[in-house]
Amino acid sequence: MTDPSRPDVAILEFAPRLRGVLGTGRRLPVIEFHEGAEPGPGPGMMLLGPDSLDDPGAAVATYREREGTTPDQFVVPGAGTFVVSCAEPPTGRASGRVALVTGAAQGFGLALAEGLMAEGAFVILADLNAALVEAEAARLAGAHGAGRALAVSMDVTDEASVAAGIATAVRRFGGLDLVVSNAGVLRAGAVTTQRVEDFDLVTRVNYRGYFLVTKHAAPVMARQHAANPAWWGDIIEINSKSGLAGSSRNSAYAGSKFGGIGLTQSFALELIDDGIKVNAVCPGNFLDGPLWSDPTNGLFVQYLREGKVPGAQTLDDVRRAYEAKVPMGRGCTPADVLEALLYLVAQQYETGQALPVTGGQVMLS
Repeated sequence: MTDPSRPDVAILEFAPRLRGVLGTGRRLPVIEFHEGAEPGPGPGMMLLGPDSLDDPGAAVATYREREGTTPDQFVVPGAGTFVVSCAEPPTGRASGRVALVTGAAQGFGLALAEGLMAEGAFVILADLNAALVEAEAARLAGAHGAGRALAVSMDVTDEASVAAGIATAVRRFGGLDLVVSNAGVLRAGAVTTQRVEDFDLVTRVNYRGYFLVTKHAAPVMARQHAANPAWWGDIIEINSKSGLAGSSRNSAYAGSKFGGIGLTQSFALELIDDGIKVNAVCPGNFLDGPLWSDPTNGLFVQYLREGKVPGAQTLDDVRRAYEAKVPMGRGCTPADVLEALLYLVAQQYETGQALPVTGGQVMLS
């Protein structure tokens, strides 16, 4: 039984169920928890006891029958109030969806967060760099609408940090419709010379981080589906072409991404009964992003230093070598990845898939 005296538990367990109950088909409302706020009796206000917290469907049905309307404020005595947003969601291919994007302070993550907001989503930007992600969330909210973006400090390698970040997201929006596990790092190096510390860092962020985010997001999404079986959610890992083909002097990264596809397939089988599709997008090289172009530790710098491109003398030599590998003649862009992500969300049949977005550099056989 849900304990109403513990707001943290009540939020995580009740809000997603309530979203499902109040939703229509695949669209669920935004529900925000206001701690300590307890409005007096009035139209649209419903008082919640322990039984109501455990079975919001029955409680809402009883209220509708008695009052002839649907409540939009749900008061938990001694804790606070769940407030249902009555505003029409923004239009777009992600209209009204609540999306969590990890590694969202820069690079692919930031671009995907902005693209999802442009397509009508409410977005939680999660990142280890708290100051930067706060600034970017504020910028996006200014561009796309107040209340549409939420910054969360999150270390995806730390379970308590992940759990707290997801709880914050549920407190603000009521649940999750889409989780984009994007946080990742790369440390290049030959197997005979790479430091164990670098290997472990890549594995913790790219592999363990994906597991932890899925572990704590999936129960929230499962509660929504249990209350509304017509609703389906999505967990999408931003993987890599290095998860589809090995990468010389890059074994830590490639190994973590191969492992990520194994997790994707396994999570897909496990979570299908909870109404969650799990897929991966495998981008080619984002040559203009910070992972590649950072002047201190970007991959152009690392690969030149490691001698990964024979004969390369400059960073431009390394870049041209990687562009020449792509039949489409250019690196991957965030817009390419966003299109793949939106396709995976829109389609209602595939799960456990790894979708290449490589310009033909990696072709499935």
